[in-house]
Amino acid sequence: MKLKNMFWVALVLAVPANAFAYGDSGSGTGMCQKLNFSEFLPSNNSEVPQQSPFSFFATGAAYPNGIKVTVRGQAVPVTVTAHKDGYKVTGKLPEIPSGGYAKVNIEARGVNQCEV
Repeated sequence: MKLKNMFWVALVLAVPANAFAYGDSGSGTGMCQKLNFSEFLPSNNSEVPQQSPFSFFATGAAYPNGIKVTVRGQAVPVTVTAHKDGYKVTGKLPEIPSGGYAKVNIEARGVNQCEV
């Protein structure tokens, strides 16, 4: 009889621990919000000369100082300005010694320093 009672106590204690392990699904202040990027200029898969300007918009959930852009491993200096309900990010593509294609990588952090 004691073993059966111990089983029920263990079950009752284990279920709430698993249920609360994933946190609140609401939009609390400690939660990370999804960041979105849009309005890329030049558009995706475009062919442009080196040193060409580029820009895109980041949602307001982004931390302005946490937006980093790299091209072929080179950090690209960007200017981030507040724009409507988000940020406009502008910069210039670097010179690529071998020419060819380059992928623009965007790394950003949310306002709560969540890495996205």
